[in-house]
Amino acid sequence: MKSDLRIVTWNCNGAFRKKLDFLQEFDADIIVIQECENPSEAKEIKYKSWAKNYLWVGENKNKGLGIFAKQNIHIEPLNWENGNTKYFIPCRINNEFNLLAAWCHGANSPTFGYIGQLWKYLQLNKFNLEKSIIAGDFNSNVIWDKWDRWWNHSDVVRELEELNISSVYHSKYNEQPGCEQNPTFFLQRNLSKPYHIDYFFASSEFHTRILQFEIGTANKWLGISDHMPILMVVDMKGYT
Repeated sequence: MKSDLRIVTWNCNGAFRKKLDFLQEFDADIIVIQECENPSEAKEIKYKSWAKNYLWVGENKNKGLGIFAKQNIHIEPLNWENGNTKYFIPCRINNEFNLLAAWCHGANSPTFGYIGQLWKYLQLNKFNLEKSIIAGDFNSNVIWDKWDRWWNHSDVVRELEELNISSVYHSKYNEQPGCEQNPTFFLQRNLSKPYHIDYFFASSEFHTRILQFEIGTANKWLGISDHMPILMVVDMKGYT
């Protein structure tokens, strides 16, 4: 593996086949995309040709979760327990660390929608999360915690911290959950409705290796998606 690994997560807000070129500036080795088409069922030749090294999951061929990697990156799918949660893709990157891609879905669940899906997934897979990076759209923030619910955003953050996994954004910017100054999502693409709901969480050993962490800005990306892409660059030199 080269010394620096460039990872992007982005909810593309659909029609990813038409938005590939916008990500070229990141020169990402690995791209985690929410709301993207299944390449195996897509008709767009350019998209099918571009997506040569990928994993994808979803029930709607036009709107699922995908991991796309450069040809020199080995992505090995991992057979983790799913429990019918939506949507997660666990994989092994170059046999060095685990990457868990996430798009926390409502899943038509009256009790465990969105962050509840991640909470349930964690209960099944905590023992798998050593040396891991979690990337994706959680559709959640501590501001939506409910006092009588045991699977709040705060509960998920606490359980991850018990595994020595924490938010890269909050570590870098020294901000408390719920007080984020840099939004990742604008509801209905409205600048007056900013929220921080997309994340990179990583095991403690990665935090000292972060070379760059960048959230896209609304003036550049809001015309393309209601979510901003996030780039994380990790120094992998000497990592074992």
